[in-house]
Amino acid sequence: MRTSAGQAARGSEQAAQSPVEGRARLTPDARMAPRRTALTLSPGLPLAQWRHIGRQIFVVSDSSAWWLGDWLIYGRKEYPDRYRKAVADTGLDYQTLRNYAWVAGKFEPARRHAQLSFQHHAEVAGCPAEEREVWLTRAEQGGWSRNELRRRTRTRRDSGGGSLAPQVQLDLPSDHRVRWERAAAAAGLDLLEWIVRMLDEAADDPGESAALLDASLEI
Repeated sequence: MRTSAGQAARGSEQAAQSPVEGRARLTPDARMAPRRTALTLSPGLPLAQWRHIGRQIFVVSDSSAWWLGDWLIYGRKEYPDRYRKAVADTGLDYQTLRNYAWVAGKFEPARRHAQLSFQHHAEVAGCPAEEREVWLTRAEQGGWSRNELRRRTRTRRDSGGGSLAPQVQLDLPSDHRVRWERAAAAAGLDLLEWIVRMLDEAADDPGESAALLDASLEI
């Protein structure tokens, strides 16, 4: 069957779309065989098609963190006494899901920037709501990577140009600080970010916060 010039143009336009446009799915393609542990591509794949497949994979990958976060939030709300067991039955890592849910809970769907990754949002999730929007807008307009957004927010905070929260002075035994820093490092966060996240999670889900904190410190 012949393809018209208009159809070809539309196909090229779709292939050139931003990786965050459209639905997060892999379009069936006879030259691509996706499996759980591999992606097989046929030899001689045109560059434009190869790039389009990469964009689709990125959308699915980035969207999955939002989906899992929203999924866990839904479970907490609809099945407060049973969702923990349901999560365990799926074999999914609960702490990872909690991290996703924590970020998702900070951004209503309408406040999420489709042109930025989930990790961009995670970088500023601990900021006050008005600061989150400012940073994400700057990152989107400036084309910042996640690492660039992290660098700029930390530079501003360290220079005293803006704070994530009111300053709180804690007088703790040194062994507490060491344990907290170790737990923060395991989560890929600095100490302040880890403390803010743990306190937020405790406020969101007080019924299990103590058990989670104990588990985080057993590292």
